Amino acid sequence: MAQVGAVVNVDIGYKPRLWQTAVHRKLKRFSVLVVHRRAGKTVMTLAELIDKGLKCPLKMGRFAYIAPLRNQAKGIVWSYLKDFTRDIPGLKSNEAELYVEFPNGARITLYGADNPDAIRGAYLDGVVLDEYADIGTEVWTKVLRPMLADRLGWAIVIGTPKGHNHFFEIYRKAMTRMAEGKDWYAVSLPYWETDALDKDEIEAAHEEMGDTAFAQEFCVDFSVEGADVLIPIKLVEEAMARHVDEVDFRRSAKVMGVDVARFGDDSSVIQKRQGLYAESPITLKGLDNMELANRVAAEINLYEPDAVFVDAGRGEGVIDRLRELGYAVIEVNFGGKSVDDKYRNHATLMWVKILQWLKSGGSLDPDTTVYLTELSARTYKFGPDGRMIIEPKAALKKRFKSPDHADALALTFAHDVEPNIDYLHDHVPNSGQALSDYDPW
Repeated sequence: MAQVGAVVNVDIGYKPRLWQTAVHRKLKRFSVLVVHRRAGKTVMTLAELIDKGLKCPLKMGRFAYIAPLRNQAKGIVWSYLKDFTRDIPGLKSNEAELYVEFPNGARITLYGADNPDAIRGAYLDGVVLDEYADIGTEVWTKVLRPMLADRLGWAIVIGTPKGHNHFFEIYRKAMTRMAEGKDWYAVSLPYWETDALDKDEIEAAHEEMGDTAFAQEFCVDFSVEGADVLIPIKLVEEAMARHVDEVDFRRSAKVMGVDVARFGDDSSVIQKRQGLYAESPITLKGLDNMELANRVAAEINLYEPDAVFVDAGRGEGVIDRLRELGYAVIEVNFGGKSVDDKYRNHATLMWVKILQWLKSGGSLDPDTTVYLTELSARTYKFGPDGRMIIEPKAALKKRFKSPDHADALALTFAHDVEPNIDYLHDHVPNSGQALSDYDPW
């Protein structure tokens, strides 16, 4: 039932299951629902939009449903929306623009995240993001979240897991905020929690899909990654839980990687690593090239590395400034040719070296949880020539975010480095000169 104004009740034909009823009652301003495939989460959240739209007390209420692609919204959700709202008196609908407008002036519009500019507007009173794992983070952070601010709009994020990506991040954030008593709600509902599918169908799906896909789609297991993921989540988790004694790495070369921010939302990251031990990364935002170069120089003086590798993609100014200051930093082109012909480019080789390092006992800072998502998000494939290539950074950023911390770690594997024993004993403290004189090869 949905109430129109204060007079008419309309049966939209939605009969919630028990799990849906329970979730409707628990929703907060920001809700994240991790629900198995075919449970009815899309229908449930669409009914929530209709109910809130019909009851909206604000002038010209605006609500949105966001699918990864507009064609998905039109092909799947538009028919549900029309069916649910067909008996509402005074309803207006526009199939070309994919919206329905209620007698109180509130409007629900369907959008695709593939065209974020079409979503932009003055405000939103409520929004549903469906299959969030397939929607780029910028649609939420840059487009939708600001639109909810002035009228204190609400949001429901729904989907099934696809590894430790941005959907996992926002689910974990929601769990934390809910535990803190904030206006957030999070729930994870595997198939046995909903009773939406019968036992025979579940068994048949498991047999046909295999363990990995079934664990993701029906058991809502974030720890399972696709077959094309380069670095398994389990390896990253083990590295974050692992402690290595100084005796195991102190005679290894000290290496520093500097990933320079490309765009406004990206971070510049300084990563230090000595053998099996990677220190907590230093994350920097909003610095220009001169400021970043000065910060890197200060860290070089403190850490006294045997080699410093800087991303050449956007780091030209940083590299030039560091060299002016007397530091022999080494520029690294991620897209450059790999010295190992098995890999299409140098970036792939560096990421494979991270994988090998993790397998050999590498240790990551346990408090830097961004490693979990960034390292385990990148996929790979083999080209027609049989060489491996990792997912391009632009593609990864579009579906997830920029892997700034992971790339900074990758830079520490740009080239093999020998420790400078003489430098360790004879250098002048807080001087860049020894680095200028030392050839790490």
